[in-house]
Amino acid sequence: MLKSFFEKYSKPEPVPLTVDDFRLALAVLLVRVARADRDYSEEEKQHISELISGCFEIAKSEANELRLEAEELEERTQDSVQFTRIIKQKIPFDQREEILEILWEIVLSDGERSYGEDGFLRLITNLLGVTDRDSALARQRAMERMGKN
Repeated sequence: MLKSFFEKYSKPEPVPLTVDDFRLALAVLLVRVARADRDYSEEEKQHISELISGCFEIAKSEANELRLEAEELEERTQDSVQFTRIIKQKIPFDQREEILEILWEIVLSDGERSYGEDGFLRLITNLLGVTDRDSALARQRAMERMGKN
């Protein structure tokens, strides 16, 4: 147990991402929110790949590769700040709610909300500079789009 503790904290930090890595930054946040409840299912993985494919208009195979890369990076990175910073640099303020809608869709996809998922979304909402009210509206739109009114 002690060995795994030291291994976790002695891993080299990943190279910081650049603005060009917007797709990867969003994919990492999608993976992170899906893992927040400690139940990262195959269905969630496929849902993330579908969202990535649709958002960026790329082939499903390319979306799967991006998701796999995001999974690896998410495991190696402790904080979410660098990912939200990239999104803030790339996405105008008035469009950041759309990012939250996508993240809420992952939270809502399994039909259950956990404290971990809610807490993570509150953190991301704050880091993106969006209000809690706007996050709640983004959640409602995601629910409507998913037919979960």
